Parts: sequence; structure tokens; C-alpha cells
Amino acid sequence: MAGREDAERQRTPGAGEHAGWARELLEHLRPAGRDLNRVVAWLAGTAHATVSLQDGTGRLLAGTRVPLDEGLVADVTSGRIASAALEDRGRHLRLVRVERSQPARAAVLTVAREAPFDRRVSDIVTHTAQVVELLLAGHESTAAGHRLRRATSDLRLAILQLLMVEDTVAARRVAAGLWPGLLDTDTACVYVVESSPAERDRLAEECVSATGEGALVVRCPAVDAHVIVLAPREAAGQELRSLVGRRPGVFLGGSARQGLARTAAAYGQAVSALAVARFRPQQAALYAERTRPELLMDPAQLLDWTAGVLSPLDTLAHHTRAELLATTRLGLEFTAVNTAKVLGVSRNTVRARMDRVESLLRTDFADLTVRAAVHLALNSQVGLAETPPGAGRRTGAARLADLLSGPALRTWAGDLLGRLDPDGRDLRRTLRTWIAAGGNAERAAHQLGMHAQTVREHVRSAEPVLERELLAAGSDLYEVVLAHLATGDLDQPPLHGTKPGHPDSPVHD
Repeated sequence: MAGREDAERQRTPGAGEHAGWARELLEHLRPAGRDLNRVVAWLAGTAHATVSLQDGTGRLLAGTRVPLDEGLVADVTSGRIASAALEDRGRHLRLVRVERSQPARAAVLTVAREAPFDRRVSDIVTHTAQVVELLLAGHESTAAGHRLRRATSDLRLAILQLLMVEDTVAARRVAAGLWPGLLDTDTACVYVVESSPAERDRLAEECVSATGEGALVVRCPAVDAHVIVLAPREAAGQELRSLVGRRPGVFLGGSARQGLARTAAAYGQAVSALAVARFRPQQAALYAERTRPELLMDPAQLLDWTAGVLSPLDTLAHHTRAELLATTRLGLEFTAVNTAKVLGVSRNTVRARMDRVESLLRTDFADLTVRAAVHLALNSQVGLAETPPGAGRRTGAARLADLLSGPALRTWAGDLLGRLDPDGRDLRRTLRTWIAAGGNAERAAHQLGMHAQTVREHVRSAEPVLERELLAAGSDLYEVVLAHLATGDLDQPPLHGTKPGHPDSPVHD
């Protein structure tokens, strides 16, 4: 009996000691403690050893590099042997194979210590190798999931970029593999959802969930705070509105329903509506909710005028023409840098394409009235389901002044600019002068006899009154420019004639 009691007393400390290091090792499998370097460091401290984890190519994954025989490492990682124990130049070594998910090659956990390996340390090494194997599998699974999400995100962006340059055939082909039926439509709405950059990834996932993966959700490559959603389904707008309504500091701008080939124009509309949404208590706005000047113009006359303005591009190949027009449409809305990011090209390419259009039209995009007129021409067919009656009979005969002289448009322009009249600082005069100066605050300040910062403050003060962004060039600013042209507060833009002699220019008598 006494011998049995002694045996029990001898086993009890060993069991307790095993339980101690086992508990410590299992702690590393908890979600907050899954770190290879921490596990390897724990093993080194517990075994009083130098520990390394390296893959089959010799790349160190964790720990401190231990000089090893390459042939022995190859035998372990290839599976020829599962483990090895040896003494080398006063060191006691233990090498254990650690499996990894395919196609990654197996790794080897190496423990080097001065003292021989007793049973306790050997057990610790064996169990630690199993924990490392689990952690590697988890990390590789997480990394694979991340790569898959990144690849999916890149595909979404590629589809959007194809739509931006009107290549709907290629966009549908790319989308069909992952999202069958998503672009089996002729029209869609584009929405831009704005949050803080830090919240953007989470917001994008919520947009995917809210739309039931029935929309193309893209993290905007140009603005870190924006998520772009191209939604073929009518219900997507309400789903996104509900999402925004639950989130303070999140805003939604939406376009009118457009043909897929007009995605670039729809994107510009959504950004324009987003500016309005920032002033709305419901934090959302649609571009169609406010009167657009082109809808107040005679449709047939507008289409004829547009054909005349853009006629110098008619001799170009269809793909080239579509590429130039799409780039210019975005380039007039945003900076060259942001346009390049949205289209996936260099900013030099954007500038070169816009320079070519500028030269073909023989005009100067530095003039804000010219930019507003060309922007109107580029977007005039947006929303027209069919050619209006009477269009095409007198191509190019219409003048911009004729389009802007209609009573409905003049009333709209007067009402819009009249909102500025009550302000005692004469914001209307400052805004008019600033536009005439090409949006240059310094030049406008010189003409007005005030400081440039005062000009900027006046323009900024006009934004909430007009419910339009002005300091950032785009649709909002061009609408205000057209309003000034309609009321006669600005001279009509010089079109066709400021840059003659370009080899691409049409020949005139």
C-alpha cells in the first residue's frame, strides 16, 4: 500500500506540470492570441531553446534562424521523414514537420537547446507543432479569403471601368462568370454612398447585403470615402436609403435611370446628387429630384445643337470616339487624377484624351462657360429614350443662345440665382465674377478689389443656398454657369474657333 501511495504522489506533480504548460499552449488558440511569433516565443522560453519556423524554401516564418543541414530540412519538408532528433556541435536539435494547406509546401519547426530533450520538453515540442499547424491553416485560410475578396473587388472595379468607357459587351462578358444575369439589362441607376474612409469597407459589405448581391458594389478608386453602386433593380434605391437612414454621417446620392452605356454620365449625376444629400435631413437625394436645365430645353433643338458641337468627332472609330467622350465627360466632372483612378488609366492618358477633344472642338476648356457648354452637349442625350420628333432635320443649326432663351429655362435660372439676392455681401456679383475668371479666386479678387480668401468664402457661402457644390468643378457648377448664361449675366461661350489649324480639325471655308 505504501508503494502505491508513493507512486501516486510521484505522478501527481507530473500531471499538474503537464496541465500547466498545456493550458498556456491552448491559450494561443484563442481568437485574441492566434499569433505564430508569440507561440514560437513561448516555446523558446518554455523549452529554454532557440526556435525557428521556416518553409521548404528556407524562408523564416517565425522565430530565430537556426543553421541547419539543407538535406535534412528537405527530407522533413518533403515528407520523407516526419521528424528528426540529433546532436550537432554541442547542440541538441529537434526538427518536426508542420503540414500546410496546398499548394504551400510543408514547414519545419526546429528547436535547438544545450540540454538534451527530456520527455516533458519533447511533448511540449510535439504539441506546439500541432498548434502551429492549426494556426498556419487558419492564417492561410484567412489569407486565401482575403485574396478572394480582393480579386472579386478588382473584378467589380474592372466591370465598372468597362461601363465607364461604354464597352458594355466586355462588361457583360466579365460579369457573367461571377454574377450571372447582373447586367442582363439595358438600364441601371448609379448610387454613390459616402462615409468616413475608416468605415468604407464595412459600408461596402453592408451595401452588398442590402442589395442582396443584385448590384455591382465598388469601392471608389478615386475617393476613399465613397462606395459606388450600380443597381439594375428598382428596389435597390430604397434598400440603400434604408441603410443610410440608420447610419449618422452617411450620405447617398443617386442618378436618374440611364442606359448602361451612359454609366459615366450616371456616375456624375450621383456625385452631384450626393452634394445635395449633405444638406438634406434624410441624408439622401436623387439627381432627378431637382430640375435639370436640359429638361427645360426643346429636345429636338438640343439634340441638333449637340450633334453640331460634337460633329468633329464623328469621323473617329466608334471605340475611339466613345473612349474620348467618356473620358472627357468624367474629366469635366473631376480632376485628372481622380478621373484616371476611376477609369484605371494614367492621368497623362486622361489629359491627352481631353487635349485631343479640346483640339477637335477647337475650343478652350480653361473657360468655364465652354466647359459648361461641352458638358451639356456630352450629356444632352442622357434620359432620352428615343430621338425626339423633329431632331436631325437641321443638324448644327441651333445655337446655345437659342436653347437658353426659352421662358421655362429663363424662369428656372432667375429663380435659382435669385436665392443669392437677400445676402448683403452681394454673393451673386462675386459668383459671376469668379466664373468669368475661370474659377480663379485671385483673378476674381483683383477685379472685385477684395482678398482672394473673401472670394472663396463668398463662393462657399453660396453653395448651401444654391444646394450645389461650386468650388469642386462638376455638374453643379456647370448648371450655375448655364443659369448665368440664360439670364445674360455672362457672355456666350466661344465654340469652334479658338484653336484652328489642328490636323484633326474639320476643314472650314
